[in-house]
Amino acid sequence: MATMRRSITGLAALSRAFDATAAATNPAPHRLAQAAVYTTSCNPNSTARSHWFTRDRLAGNLGLGARSATHGVAGTVLFSAAASSLAQEAHAKEPPQAKDLIPKDVVLYQYEACPFCNKVKAFLDYYHIPYKIVEVNPISKKEIKWSDYKKVPILMVDGEQMVDSSDIVNKLYQRIHPESPIDPDGDEEVTKWRRWVDNHLVHVLSPNIYRTTSEALESFDYITSHGNFSFTERMVAKYAGAAAMYFVSKKLKKKHNITNERASLYEAAETWVNALDGREFLGGSVPNLADLAVFGVLRPIRHLKSGRDMVEHTRIGEWYTRMEGTMGRSTRTEE
Repeated sequence: MATMRRSITGLAALSRAFDATAAATNPAPHRLAQAAVYTTSCNPNSTARSHWFTRDRLAGNLGLGARSATHGVAGTVLFSAAASSLAQEAHAKEPPQAKDLIPKDVVLYQYEACPFCNKVKAFLDYYHIPYKIVEVNPISKKEIKWSDYKKVPILMVDGEQMVDSSDIVNKLYQRIHPESPIDPDGDEEVTKWRRWVDNHLVHVLSPNIYRTTSEALESFDYITSHGNFSFTERMVAKYAGAAAMYFVSKKLKKKHNITNERASLYEAAETWVNALDGREFLGGSVPNLADLAVFGVLRPIRHLKSGRDMVEHTRIGEWYTRMEGTMGRSTRTEE
């Protein structure tokens, strides 16, 4: 009987692994350049609070800069389907929460290129919470005119407005774990690393994303192809925005005492790997809220040169690949 139970357990884990693996207007140019750095207004943790920035204030207020360029993987590390399946078997996702605790109607107002929006999406995906997406036009913001809060992410949960990515995650966690405190399995460790994400990791991204003119164009090519841009807006934003952010990123380097962009990115990646201290995840056998925060914030550079370089020159690739496998399929639903 014990052998049979082990066989059944192994088959169930393999089934879960297989399932997860199988899922795989015409504004002036300077306004569009401002739109190109819209990710500043998606940073609820930044000390900067203005919605739009003049050229003189841009560098000082940008916090994260244009935390942009989303959807991709730190891509040069290749793992076979078999290895991915084994990782899945060992690190299956947490089971769905009780149905009466899962929100019924969840809508995320976002910029696709915003890492803080991606942080919220990582939480929703991991905890199997279905959600709809409303892409906000960074120029007009017409999609959130109804809200007094003019930044993203904004999450509507069964009619309740939630703002600030970290607060959103905290409230959702408490909602689906009513008996458990925030960061239950890490005590101060999880809180420390979640703060590190918001106060340090995000600040090394922009100088890397816009390090060269070609990298800046690569970033804006993605941004303008996924936002609510007309053809004219798309062209102007791509070239004017990329040029503007190339120069702004140089100011951000000085503001955050960054002398070498890639070295700072690699150091941040290695700092995170060291924090794991040999664990599969910071949470041990399964990710915790700090793992989800780092993974979400890094999503915007997945397919970019900076992200590819990060994986090639640091040890973060194995953790990132484990996270991808554990996340499984997105729970985003169609409009």
